[in-house]
Amino acid sequence: MIKMDGKNLSLKIKEDLKSDLYSYFQTPILAVVTVGDDEASKVYVNNKKKACEFVGISMMHFNYDENADEAEIINKIKELNEDKTVNGIILQLPIPKKFNSRKILNTIDPNKDVDGLTDISMGRLMSGNSSLIPCTPKGILEIFDYYKIDLEGKNVVIVGRSDLVGKPLILECLKRNATVTACHSHTKNLEEYTKNADVLIVAVGKKHLIDKDMVKEGSVIIDVGITRENGKIYGDVNPNVEEKCSYVTPVPGGVGPMTVSMLLKNTVTAYKMMNEETLEDNKKLELK
Repeated sequence: MIKMDGKNLSLKIKEDLKSDLYSYFQTPILAVVTVGDDEASKVYVNNKKKACEFVGISMMHFNYDENADEAEIINKIKELNEDKTVNGIILQLPIPKKFNSRKILNTIDPNKDVDGLTDISMGRLMSGNSSLIPCTPKGILEIFDYYKIDLEGKNVVIVGRSDLVGKPLILECLKRNATVTACHSHTKNLEEYTKNADVLIVAVGKKHLIDKDMVKEGSVIIDVGITRENGKIYGDVNPNVEEKCSYVTPVPGGVGPMTVSMLLKNTVTAYKMMNEETLEDNKKLELK
């Protein structure tokens, strides 16, 4: 059984980005918009800031309290859309329920939507024309590539159908010619599906939902869920599955670190799309 180490893979990706960014004529900029006082969001934003500093991306943080006017937030995003030095924009979720999160998200220019969550970005994903895949699914695909896990012809079962993880993953696995089954809270007899999975991806947020009696011998298991309980972090998958599976991502240290590194990678991709002509001219100068 092999534990798929997202922490070290994430570090490798960040090191590669860092060395690549040395040659850029200007620093890529990521703008992060937060609303309210969610404690988990503060931790995530701080992690993103540290990761940006490590690779050489500049991060701008715009924080609004829960009494802010929605129009003010939308106008700020429109301003960032117009700013040619800003390459990526994210709205850190969740935000207080009084705000229309879809409306605010859809204000983001799809070419700067490095979380891949606008309606236009999702449409591009559906049509196969997306350059900015949502970060967690993109991180999972990178894990598959690094560990040479071929999805073609495999039975892939995805538990969870969120816009952030489940739905994009369904599309991306189909692109890799997998046979995909989506399970969710209304699925009856969940283990009938999980027992037939060559590759099982669980993204629910329910502690130890899956145990060894629910998985196939020799399967590949990706655990996306995180539950915090008494200061400890638990995944959706019971560690006892290690007795049966061939590969598994640990929690913590599996998918989580990859999500942050994919945000950086998407920001660099957005930067390259915005500055394609200048980057091409620089390459020509280097060749002379």
